Order: sequence, then C-alpha cells, then structure tokens
Amino acid sequence: MNKPLMAKATAVWLVDNTTISFKQIADFCGLHELEVQGIADGDVAAGVKGFDPVANNQLDQVEIDRAEQNPQHKLKLKFNAAAVGEEKRRGPRYTPLSKRQDRPNSILWLVKFHPELSDGQISKLVGTTKPTIQSIRERTHWNIQNMQPIDPVALGLCKQSELDAVVQKAAAKKAADGEVMSDDERRKLVSTEQSLAADPEPRIPTAISGLETFTLSGDPRGEEEEEDRDPIVDADSFFNLPSGDDEDDEDDKQP
Repeated sequence: MNKPLMAKATAVWLVDNTTISFKQIADFCGLHELEVQGIADGDVAAGVKGFDPVANNQLDQVEIDRAEQNPQHKLKLKFNAAAVGEEKRRGPRYTPLSKRQDRPNSILWLVKFHPELSDGQISKLVGTTKPTIQSIRERTHWNIQNMQPIDPVALGLCKQSELDAVVQKAAAKKAADGEVMSDDERRKLVSTEQSLAADPEPRIPTAISGLETFTLSGDPRGEEEEEDRDPIVDADSFFNLPSGDDEDDEDDKQP
C-alpha cells in the first residue's frame, strides 16, 4: 500500500498543521501539486475534515520534522503489516452504476465476436457473473430480444489493451490445443495494433460488384470442344432480309 488512507483528508491535515511544501504533500498523498495548493486556498476539499496520519499510525512525527527542515525530503508511509496485498483485491471488476445497464450488450458482443473467450475471462473483463454470461450464450436472458452487441471498449467497461491481452491468450490456447482456425476466427484473434498495421484487403468497387467473372477476352463459351460448340450467330444475320431485285423484275414484267 503506497498511499495513505483518505488521501485528500490527510492532505488537508498536513496543510493545516505543518509547514511541509505542497510538492511534498502531493507526492505523499498521490495528488497533484496544484490540487494541494487549491486545498490551501480553500478552493478544493471545502468542508473536508482533516485526517491525522500520525494518530492513525500512518506517519511518524519524525518524518514530518525532517520534511519541514528539508524541502527535498520525501515522506515515507509507515509500514503496516495488515495492509500487505491490500491492493490486489480479487473478485469481479467494479462497474459504475451508469454503465451497468450496458453490460449485457457488451457481453453479447464478446460472445458473438469472440466465442473463444471463456466465461471466466469475460467475467473479469467486464465485471459480471457466469450465470449471466451463460444465459446470454444460450439466449435465455430475460431481455435478449432488446439487446444489441456493443464493444465493451466503446462503453468504457474495459481497456483495449486488456481486451487484446485476453484475446491473445485465447489465441495461444487454441494454438496449443492444435485446433484449426478459419480465416474469420484468425482475424478475430489479432490484436488491434496488428490489425491496424496489416495491409488492407483489396476490395471490388461497388459499381462492378457481381461482375467478378466477367472477361473481355477469350471465347465466352468456355473451353468446350470445337465440335460441340454452337456457331456464333452474328447480329446482322437476324436481319438478313431477301434482296429486292426479284420484286423489281416482277414489277417490270407487268403491262
């Protein structure tokens, strides 16, 4: 545990009761120097009661005396054996109340576009429970008809680096198991950095979509045998009318 409990209240107490510089207080409490200056001016943490770090066994008075005498001295947090490993909390990720309603949509996106992810990986990624993930996989969720798949990174439920790390881990597991992946699955297992660095795939213009097999050269009848081929009919042959010389002769013979 590198920072004191109730850091802002501790900064209020140090500002009011010591002559330590703003930078020293900011470094000790994990705040910005301007924020500590705002506390001294009364613009920040108005109404916050100071929290005595000495009385609460977080800081020694000797450290305060040294810091007051030497502006370059950095305050050291008093060692507390009970706080060891406190920053490594286990359990689902905390999701703010304003984003919890979007969490099922992010789960649906992960299930749809990354089916290789396990329920445990999705649970840690967006902070949900395995029964919820299972109900969305089986489409038995009570609101499944109104749900839309939305990228959890776009919703702010996780970072892109975290999603890439989980996807890469799933890709390594698939490779270790010897499973054959399709091209579509292989593209899904590529991280964002790799996909952006890859060359773009050539695309056919929409104006000629559907004419991929059209050719301007060669015989359009294919590679059939010459004997089986039908003769190519000229368009002029459809309008090859008999010549008018015979009609003129008949008109001349009439009296």
